[in-house]
Amino acid sequence: MAAAARGCPPAGSGDRALAELLLEFSRAQYRAKDGGGAAAAKVERIERRCLELFGRDYRYSVIPNLHGEVCAHYPRYIVLLERDAGRDPFESTVQVGKLQDLINRSKMARCRGRFVCPVILYKGKHICRSATLAGWGELYGRTGYNYIFSGGSDDAWADAEDISEEDPALRNADSQLFDKVRGHDIKLLRYLSVRYICDLMVENKKVKFGLNVTSSEKVDKAQRYADFTLLSIPYPGCEFFKDYKDRDYTAEGLIFNWKQDYVDAPLSIPVSLTQSLNIDWSEYQSWDLVQQTQNYLKLLISIINSDDDSGLLVHCISGWDRTPLFISLLRLSLWADGLIHTSLEPSEILYLTVAYDWFLFGHMLVDRLSKGEEIFFFCFNFLKHITSEEFSALKSQRRKSLPPGFTLEEICMLKQKDRGSTTSLSSDFSLGMESSPGASGSFTYEAVELMPAGTQAQAAWRKSCASSPQAVLWSRAQQSEDRLPSTGVVEVKSSSSSSSTHSDNFLRIGSSPLEVPRSRLLSASDRESRLEEVRSAFLASYSRTIGLKAVPPSPSGAIGGLLEQFARGVGLRGSSTL
Repeated sequence: MAAAARGCPPAGSGDRALAELLLEFSRAQYRAKDGGGAAAAKVERIERRCLELFGRDYRYSVIPNLHGEVCAHYPRYIVLLERDAGRDPFESTVQVGKLQDLINRSKMARCRGRFVCPVILYKGKHICRSATLAGWGELYGRTGYNYIFSGGSDDAWADAEDISEEDPALRNADSQLFDKVRGHDIKLLRYLSVRYICDLMVENKKVKFGLNVTSSEKVDKAQRYADFTLLSIPYPGCEFFKDYKDRDYTAEGLIFNWKQDYVDAPLSIPVSLTQSLNIDWSEYQSWDLVQQTQNYLKLLISIINSDDDSGLLVHCISGWDRTPLFISLLRLSLWADGLIHTSLEPSEILYLTVAYDWFLFGHMLVDRLSKGEEIFFFCFNFLKHITSEEFSALKSQRRKSLPPGFTLEEICMLKQKDRGSTTSLSSDFSLGMESSPGASGSFTYEAVELMPAGTQAQAAWRKSCASSPQAVLWSRAQQSEDRLPSTGVVEVKSSSSSSSTHSDNFLRIGSSPLEVPRSRLLSASDRESRLEEVRSAFLASYSRTIGLKAVPPSPSGAIGGLLEQFARGVGLRGSSTL
């Protein structure tokens, strides 16, 4: 079912639409198999709105899941993004018919039938989500029985029969079944060109009542996933976020207890993926929740910006708490850089990620709120911690484009008016930059060509730049009237967006355009302002609809830090009503 969704009428807009979504989200868990239940009309509006927002920027197809026949708690309309509807040269090679067949064959392989599902398309790569691998208990227990004979899926872990996994009579059948179902899972991963698998579990296997009910790729005994790049990046489960709530919604200084008995999955990342990040990964157990989330997000952004065409899979256990946290942060971060969903305004990208990444993929917000496990709230409040350029995907793109021996500031040389041209040192490299009046205030600049040819030539070039009035380096110390973004951040705007009044511009390195063909130069603060708009809109709507549970007052009687933040920044006091 191909679709562009442009003719679909919006189901509300702005604050009202988001408020309606949050209210529905906080009342009942979405289940495709329930057909929407009593709130069918409201859910249909949410689904329709998501399709309309996807259709603004992408050609897509839909995999129907109207009665949960594919997965009980995945969206009723599973979106396969195929190509940016504009001029993005990247296009998915996935065919929806073949994908659907592989999904039907592979869904038993993963916990609760939550199969590998592509949710973000970036530079032709699929960023996917799923649950972890189903273990022996789920396959052979009553849940597995329901999968095989009834076509359904349920959460009846506790009802799985307590049969010893060490029974020799079962080992052979066990291996054959795993060969079959995990073989289909691997075929699906390969069809989606997924190479990197990021496992957020703090356990190697999830144990319930002494039974291994789930497994993971990293401990597959037959090493069926050896051809993939496996990353074990343990991250606290939703239970830990009760501590976050109890600390007055403060993540700074909140450190997970890695010495608990069930925590047996160490951090494991191939060295080749960490060299450019300047992070001491051996210290991960001392990181607080802010630093841990920041560093994991940097890692994911670095992976999807790699030079190959490989996709990424992110999963935890069930894939509906930690997984949407990082999928949502990735979507919002790439959007803030102007790299995906380029025509969406802050309120629209917020609606899309809350509705699709969280609500329609089955996050149990009602249950989590009742237990004080506020990982959903943490996700959007955390945006304040990723506003800087160090989290920008554009930063790593630019770094890879620099010629050897030069820094970004040295490359970004400006020619002032009536001052001649820069002398070329060789023909090995050239940098062209184009802009138009108004693209960055009223300042305009001309194209510059820089061509390094070895260490001596680079040194000579730097010396001439330092002494000659012919050239001016692009630096943070420039006078305000000449100031351009010192980092060269590029924001993509849809050519059809009503908010964009500038002509299309792009940054070119050599003869190959940067993978951001529709863009204008922005200061680093634009990423910050876009994410802050999203966060502010979320806080305002959340406080009006769901609200925060007030923490018992401190001895000083001061209002909780985040509630006070609401009062100052939004003009409201956080409600304790759920």
